[in-house]
Amino acid sequence: MSLSEAVSVATASLWAHKMRTVLTLLGVVIGVTAVIAVVSLVGGLNTYVANAISNDLGADTFLINRAPSIISNIDQWQEAQKRRKFLYDDYNYLLDNCHSCRNIAADLGTVGDVKYGTQDLSSTNVIGFTYQMPEVYKRDLAMGRYFTRMDELRASPVCDVGYDIWNKLMPGSNPVGKEIRVDSGECEIIGVATKRGSLMGQSEDDWVIMPLTTYQTIYGSNDSLTLWVKAYSTTTLEATMDEVRLLLRGRRHVPYLKADDFAMETNQSFLQLWSSISSTFFGVTIGIASISLIVGGIVIMNIMLVSVTERTREIGLRKSLGARRIDIQKQFLIESSTIAAIGGGIGVALGILLAKIVTWTTALPSSVALWSVLMGLIVATSVGLFFGVYPATKAARLDPVVALRSE
Repeated sequence: MSLSEAVSVATASLWAHKMRTVLTLLGVVIGVTAVIAVVSLVGGLNTYVANAISNDLGADTFLINRAPSIISNIDQWQEAQKRRKFLYDDYNYLLDNCHSCRNIAADLGTVGDVKYGTQDLSSTNVIGFTYQMPEVYKRDLAMGRYFTRMDELRASPVCDVGYDIWNKLMPGSNPVGKEIRVDSGECEIIGVATKRGSLMGQSEDDWVIMPLTTYQTIYGSNDSLTLWVKAYSTTTLEATMDEVRLLLRGRRHVPYLKADDFAMETNQSFLQLWSSISSTFFGVTIGIASISLIVGGIVIMNIMLVSVTERTREIGLRKSLGARRIDIQKQFLIESSTIAAIGGGIGVALGILLAKIVTWTTALPSSVALWSVLMGLIVATSVGLFFGVYPATKAARLDPVVALRSE
């Protein structure tokens, strides 16, 4: 029997027993659907997060904090609280002494209430930045200007705002020149950023950025700064990080054999963190999907055993006409893998559809990769081959005389 004929026999058998076929394919379909949907969603999230991080923190820029951005246990948090804070003097020290630094900025942030007239927004990101902000933390402006060094030196009550501040507090009007209240302080809007959208359902347009000195006038100057350092290029990033590390260790009197009492993080640091989170989620889901595939494989094996019993006389007839064991075995292996491949194809289609439905109904992006489609089909076919070995072997070992006597 040729490959095409064996496939034809398999599909004809599936069509002749529709309900049995649906039940047989269900495990494989569910497993492949889950794999394709998860791979598509994780792939979309990886691309989206990578773009978002790259937009906020360029490949030639790194952050310096007294503690890592992500703290995983209480001991790490307690140790970080004992470290010396980064203050405005530390920012000025780097500004004066780092020769390989193209730009250095500093910021502080909190969550506050913003009010204009009778309208107000709560839980808005309020950020104080030094005047180098546009060089390290780009926010394209739709109108107005950024604050300047003179604004920072004078602690001028000015600010740039995100699209949501304009759209929700003063829609339809020109916001530039209007004064808003930010917690206990006030600032004049001098610039409005272009709309950025949302990330993971959280708006990226609900923020107010003001000069750092203005921020400290409102909220105080006791919090530890985040320092932003921009190298001249990505190729000199490591050298710049080394110079900054030496300057800070000397200024903070860190002994030679002691570890840094501060954290330096690049966009790769955040991408690696996200990758570890997404890979854990991916691994757990794939593990659950694998259970469905195993169950589907067992069902396929069971159905193939039933098929062997139903077709015992056919097997005996083929053997009496000269069919070899390998021919019988190949026929049933092709049939079992065809069943699984059909289930895999349905699963791929449903997985893509499910991922797109999630994207249409939520903020989660998705991206269908060709390799994931091929992987789904290959895995499904492999499951059919693996679980079809025993039924195929049993069929191949039937005695033709005994098989011909079967009714």
